[in-house]
Amino acid sequence: MITQKEFQLSPFPRGYHIITREVLQAVGELPQVGFLHLFIKHTSAGLCINENADPSVLTDFESIFNKIVPENMPFLTHTIEGPDDMPAHIKAAMVGSSVMIPITNGRLNFGTWQGIYLCEFRNRGGGRKLVATIYS
Repeated sequence: MITQKEFQLSPFPRGYHIITREVLQAVGELPQVGFLHLFIKHTSAGLCINENADPSVLTDFESIFNKIVPENMPFLTHTIEGPDDMPAHIKAAMVGSSVMIPITNGRLNFGTWQGIYLCEFRNRGGGRKLVATIYS
């Protein structure tokens, strides 16, 4: 069986945010076995799975990505939406727009320190729309 739900996150500031709790609240009860596919419907934010215990990891991600893809690069041509927009598109392409997580015994089958990240690359990205598809 396949079920699908679209939902919107409250706006988050620029940076990396653990959204596992928000996702679980939005999707409700999980089947005993299956997969959760989560997709973000935006080109300037991304999703990934990473460390959920030490908040310094979130800060380090932001620092590293800003070093790799800084704002105000003089050769960029897509600048009408502000200096954070094109770098946000590039960062989103690097991170990706979806994650797939196994479901076991009615729970997301993460490793010990894993959680779902919203990678917000815009200064004011607004509420982000996600599509959760559960395969059971």
